[in-house]
Amino acid sequence: MGIRERLSGNEAVATAMKQINPDVVAAFPITPSTEIPQYFSTFVNNGAVDTEFVAVESEHSAMSACIGSEAAGARTMTATSANGLSLMWEMIYIASSLRLPIVMSLVNRAVSGPLNIHNDHSDAMGARDSGWIQLFSENNQEAYDNFVMANRIAEHEDVQLPLMVCQDGFITSHSIENIELIEDDKVKAFVGKYEPKHYLLNDKEPIAVGPLDLQAYLFEHKVQQAEAMKNAKKVILEVAEEFEKMTGRKYGFFEEYKLDDAEIAIVCMNSTAGTAKYTVDRLREQGIKAGLLKVRVFRPFPSEEIAEALKNLKAVAVLDKSDSLNAAGGALYEDVISGMYQKGLQVPTVNYVYGIGGRDTKSDDLEKVYNDLAVIAKEGKVTDPYRYLGVRGDK
Repeated sequence: MGIRERLSGNEAVATAMKQINPDVVAAFPITPSTEIPQYFSTFVNNGAVDTEFVAVESEHSAMSACIGSEAAGARTMTATSANGLSLMWEMIYIASSLRLPIVMSLVNRAVSGPLNIHNDHSDAMGARDSGWIQLFSENNQEAYDNFVMANRIAEHEDVQLPLMVCQDGFITSHSIENIELIEDDKVKAFVGKYEPKHYLLNDKEPIAVGPLDLQAYLFEHKVQQAEAMKNAKKVILEVAEEFEKMTGRKYGFFEEYKLDDAEIAIVCMNSTAGTAKYTVDRLREQGIKAGLLKVRVFRPFPSEEIAEALKNLKAVAVLDKSDSLNAAGGALYEDVISGMYQKGLQVPTVNYVYGIGGRDTKSDDLEKVYNDLAVIAKEGKVTDPYRYLGVRGDK
């Protein structure tokens, strides 16, 4: 039986960290993720955990410290947002290339500039190809659950990759919701003890970490990273199945909401899915067969599975909460249509960039998207696939 609580998303993640009791947490404060190491530092101070908490001078230093401790054989965690992730840039690639299963909470926020502290997904999308597994969280419960599952996925011997758990800044990170916590002893047993095979402090196996890697080997090592990311798909589902047995909460690569008989559907990530579900329910009352596909696992990207889930629709809208600035659509849109192309599907699909810098996206906005999809479904084609939603002056 779970423990009912009222927590913000940041508190929920910090609580999961406390229950896991990592060996090391290294962090530097940045809005809106600051509360996570702040809450966790109180657990360190009152003796609830025996974690070594390292307060560093920058986010670059935070990830550097994480790399050092994880390479030494310590289970290691951190948290950051937006510009903090940007300052880690060099080190997040090093963490993944060294196959270090660091777990990070990424509280999504717009990357400067101009300066903005509110939510969009430009930080996560900028790091999407850095070799980190990326899990997205609709609400506080999912942020907590994803974090509990994170180490089991990242540390699996067939994966050995760092993992970031994403949630929307302020929208979930600071909003308080009812959630169900897992008992401490169950979390401890589920996550298990970290026993790396190769680490710097193993005096029985001297190793070097981070050597020069030139033409003779780098290509092969990058292929190994790619294979590990492919392996992560199977592991993610295996861990989710075990998690469901413990909690009753089911997770997959994505959630299908009233998609079985839908004719039109939106694809989105994180907290927008909650608004989309409300909109779908409202449209269903009007007899409109609307549906939703909420992506939970963005890296590795489940392209074949998503294409299969969307194949019977008459029109699809993919919502990107960041703009790739490439004149060819957002990152999620490109991945979705690539998957459909590989499956030989010709479902009319349109891209909407929305919510940049925390711009509110209401159910009325999403209803407009579904209305546009109804027209596309009727005409059977898309004439303007790259669109913006909620821009002032946009008709």
